[in-house]
Amino acid sequence: MPVFDDYAQGTPNWVELMTPDQRGAADFYGALFGWQMVENPLDDGHVYIVGNLQGDAVAGITFQLPELEGHPAFWNVFLAADDVDAVAARVGPAGGVVEAEPFDFFDYGRTARIQDPTGARVSLWQPRSVRTVRANEPGTPIWNELLTPDVGRATQFYSDVLGLSSDTHPVPWASVPTYTTFAAAGRQIAGVAPPLEEAPPHWNVYFNVVDVEESVAQAEALGAKLIVPAYDLEATGRMATLTDPHGALFCLIESAAG
Repeated sequence: MPVFDDYAQGTPNWVELMTPDQRGAADFYGALFGWQMVENPLDDGHVYIVGNLQGDAVAGITFQLPELEGHPAFWNVFLAADDVDAVAARVGPAGGVVEAEPFDFFDYGRTARIQDPTGARVSLWQPRSVRTVRANEPGTPIWNELLTPDVGRATQFYSDVLGLSSDTHPVPWASVPTYTTFAAAGRQIAGVAPPLEEAPPHWNVYFNVVDVEESVAQAEALGAKLIVPAYDLEATGRMATLTDPHGALFCLIESAAG
């Protein structure tokens, strides 16, 4: 039962779906992952939906901002920050951009939205009452990955801003001879790799499932679109990539570790 009380700085500690149809998305992911959805009224009249598994928070589903009208839904990855304001202050000198200055998201936590020098967007999260409590088991996030055309520049940025270390590993994949990982407090917490040619730099979220084929079939029946069919990655597991009914990209992985 992988339950987390806290996260070392730089570790992904929350994922959030921004979508034009919150309740439709809640129905989709609730059916796919077995989440129980809790609607939390906000002071501005909206609601913030938290997907729970066995009573523990897993992910958020939020409304689409007016300036993003017409934009496909997307999953946003949040990285733990011990002090959001201090971390955000290091973004510009390290070559990145602070797109949304630090602010309090109601009483849930303090956040900022940044873009790294290679163009990938990610958020910082200093939690108060909300974080991913349950992870690394079926129906929860198990891995995050930065896809960037300049791995060296990206790893330097996240080292300067969040103190993450990185290491490059040889892998037995013909098209990708090496794979880079981020580590926080000595623990591997995310991967870094070049994106597909047509994909912009971005962060991916992987959700663990018991059986990839069954989950893909269920997701398609619920309105998802299969982008990358299920395939095996040696020593890692079996995975697939889909978009949900409103266009948000997400990955599934049936971990080789079980």
